[in-house]
Amino acid sequence: MTPDLPSLDSTADVAAWLRQLADVAVTAVHPDTLVADLLPDPPPGRTVVVGAGKAAAAMAAALERAWQERCPDAPLSGLVVTRYGHGEPCEVIDVLEASHPMPDDLGEKAARRMLEAVEGLDEDDRVIALISGGGSALMTLPAEGISLADKQAINRELLRCGAPIGQMNTVRRHLSAIKGGRLAAAAHPAQVLTWLISDIPGDVATQIASGPTLPDRSTPADALAVLERYGIEVPAHVRRHLEQVQGAPSPNDEAFERDDSVTLARARDALEAARAAAEAAGVTVKVLGDDLEGEARELGRAQARLALEAHDEVASPLLILSGGETSVTVRGDGRGGRNVEYLLGLFEALEGVAGVHALAIDTDGIDGSEDNAGALFSPDDWNRAKERGLEPADYLSRNDAYTFFQALDRLIVTGPTRTNVNDFRAILVLPRTP
Repeated sequence: MTPDLPSLDSTADVAAWLRQLADVAVTAVHPDTLVADLLPDPPPGRTVVVGAGKAAAAMAAALERAWQERCPDAPLSGLVVTRYGHGEPCEVIDVLEASHPMPDDLGEKAARRMLEAVEGLDEDDRVIALISGGGSALMTLPAEGISLADKQAINRELLRCGAPIGQMNTVRRHLSAIKGGRLAAAAHPAQVLTWLISDIPGDVATQIASGPTLPDRSTPADALAVLERYGIEVPAHVRRHLEQVQGAPSPNDEAFERDDSVTLARARDALEAARAAAEAAGVTVKVLGDDLEGEARELGRAQARLALEAHDEVASPLLILSGGETSVTVRGDGRGGRNVEYLLGLFEALEGVAGVHALAIDTDGIDGSEDNAGALFSPDDWNRAKERGLEPADYLSRNDAYTFFQALDRLIVTGPTRTNVNDFRAILVLPRTP
């Protein structure tokens, strides 16, 4: 059921309305509303749960509750790994925490434990894999001959250069001993059911957390091409690995014959929930897409142009929604993630035009590596910024959007939401007042 939003009359608190809208979007893609109906009947043997991602702990908790209600006497065990602070208590499924976006040794240990958990299973057993965004960094097990330090250095460079998530994950898969279907291959001949919450533009299942339980069609040569495209130098032994290693298990591998996967939630579901709630409140909605990528600040500037064009025409409130995952090319040493960078690009381009409000958050509750989910602004923030000597261009030049919106008291801090369908962006265009 879609929560009610208040109508937008002249007395409405627009910032509060946008915050409620974001809550509607996030609630629609939370595991608590998604997992229970999928639970299959227990197999003849064991059921082992594995998983990785920012939603992994919440998915595990929801699965465990449903299991205890429906089949309390059937054996259930396993472990999942999530980001520090994103855990949730479970009784029989171990919940581990590790670092994101930069992998650490605890993520490596978690990945090794997952491979051990699925070793020795037979055809009567089943693995349920709970996979969500963030799993690539959280479940880091380097391929033979590759060190954790190697993967950390390459990951750092991929983040700095602004590579899209799909290209980053291509590299990660071919430097891994668990991604690209290798976890499912280790569980064979047990059946593997994969439940996914997608943070990938386009919802390509094999890209979510680099597809540890799904067959991969990319090749080591594709990974090398990504590194060369961005001019990322790698040690000689890493290059040799990508030049000589065999690819991940192919889609025709017998290890995948009995496996199945389902995507529980994606960006479009969050946008659809927000659209329905806004329309019920009498607001016209335009959805630009759930898979928008590109440089965050440039997307903000482009969407500012759309908002300005709409502002000259609308006779009633118009809500412009979009999702996806932008990227940030690091130019300075400031603070901030892609959502506040997008929002500052939008803010700069709008120049305080009356009647245009905006919000942008990461649906996992953490924008980049800071403590905020995102930020919002109203037209009067333009003059407030000028009065305080806050120049948007200066803050953009050093990637310091967090500090800019912090100075205006416009950061949105939710804490971990325990789901993740990436960015949620909303621009509200109100008609000109007479």
